[in-house]
Amino acid sequence: MLQGADYAVMAVYVLVVAVIGWRVTRRSPTADDLFLAGRSLGWGVVGLSLFASNISSTTLIGLPGAAWETGISVANYEWMAALVLVFSAFFIMPRLLRAGVTTVPEWLEQRFDGRLRRYLSAVSILLSIVLDTAGSLYAGAVVLMTFMPGLTLGWTCAAMAIFAGLYTVAGGLRAVVYTDVLQTVVLLTGSAILCGIVLAQFDFSWTVIRETVGADRLSLVRPLDDPAMPWLGLLIGVPVLGFYYWTMNQYVAQRILGARNVEQATKGALLAAGLKLLPLGLMVLPGALAVSLFTDLERGDQVFPTLIRELAPVGLAGLILSGLMAAIMSSVDSALNSASTLITVDFVRPRRPGMSAEAQARLGRWITLGLMVFAALWAPLIDRFPGLFNYLQQGFAYVTPPLVAVFLLGRFWPGLGSAAALRAVVIGHGLSAALFVAAQLDWHGIHFTIIAGALCLFTAGVAVVLQRLRSAADLALADDITPPQSATLKVLAWGLVALVGVLLVTFW
Repeated sequence: MLQGADYAVMAVYVLVVAVIGWRVTRRSPTADDLFLAGRSLGWGVVGLSLFASNISSTTLIGLPGAAWETGISVANYEWMAALVLVFSAFFIMPRLLRAGVTTVPEWLEQRFDGRLRRYLSAVSILLSIVLDTAGSLYAGAVVLMTFMPGLTLGWTCAAMAIFAGLYTVAGGLRAVVYTDVLQTVVLLTGSAILCGIVLAQFDFSWTVIRETVGADRLSLVRPLDDPAMPWLGLLIGVPVLGFYYWTMNQYVAQRILGARNVEQATKGALLAAGLKLLPLGLMVLPGALAVSLFTDLERGDQVFPTLIRELAPVGLAGLILSGLMAAIMSSVDSALNSASTLITVDFVRPRRPGMSAEAQARLGRWITLGLMVFAALWAPLIDRFPGLFNYLQQGFAYVTPPLVAVFLLGRFWPGLGSAAALRAVVIGHGLSAALFVAAQLDWHGIHFTIIAGALCLFTAGVAVVLQRLRSAADLALADDITPPQSATLKVLAWGLVALVGVLLVTFW
């Protein structure tokens, strides 16, 4: 149970976040402030906010839990994110910034037409609320209920949604990213301390760890029939999921779009890529080691709160829980703000072009409150699924690959027209729906990462065939392929790629 010192630490954290939010929101934000922080963010804020908005349920709760169940192969999502961020920093993000868009779907309208813009925007809103926001609320509730048995799932989710929703409504993206900076520091500090405590149980000896846990649970690259991460899924599926999350997902891309220029955005993306190499050691490894420490847990979602309850001393538990709540709040506020941005910019503004900036900001706040209520109501339903991590990853795996295929073709193949692109996405989602239903009926046992890669390739093939059947009049104008970047940034990027290589060799 938590002690007085733990509650004091958590109270200080809440107070500091409230003060930061108040200072940022002393003036009423315009629509540009609310959605993109006035396009004024520097690289440090961009990078830390990218990391903080991601480190939530899929890491502090989902990653240790998945590692406890199957080993460290779940960390493949983390280092793959670093490679995706490097790729996007040079080939995707500069193009979006030069286009001057507020949302990623807005670029699809520039490239194709308004139909694809609305299609991607609607899907992004659904995923943002049902997966990102609701999943984060559920993760936080699971932890708090472990330490405060009197709490109920529904009311705990509602309380967290209200706290994050209010300061998001008040200050928009600027309030979100500046609280993210604090949250990243708290998160990394708490995770590092907990990791050290877990490693101390094994005398900080890698030999002891391998003998106790087993070498197969400490391997990143797994056999084709591995139930958690087959190597084929790692090769063709994980990059697809990573690309959607780090490039097309509005609540992540919004930080990049809020950067003051291309150079600041690129540096911020590279900083986030470097930070994404840390979860393997700070979050995944403790979960894998916990299998020999706690053998009576019912599900992986209980691993992280159990580590805190059993190993963290008084006071430190409060700090670590503050880090967890920081991560949860960061994802919730990010997803709420981005979904509000998508609705206002992609659906309301095109139909009401004369709407003032003040009216847009006011509408954005009301939309955020409405989405907050919906997410709080949906979050308790996640308890009916077998595990939080699988709930999140399978949701993305069946929905996003067709969108990724068309986005990449649109970026790098000027020959793809709007009609072929839209039809390919619809056909791809038709197949994904059929495969999802078949999976629920146990008609196939194909891993969802392999499904993701296959759906992306299938949709791309359909788009190419459909375009070849159309006239040349439907072709788009040629676009630049390799935006110029400074030599220093290129060196940093290759350095990150090399670090990923070292990581793979070490934990192969």
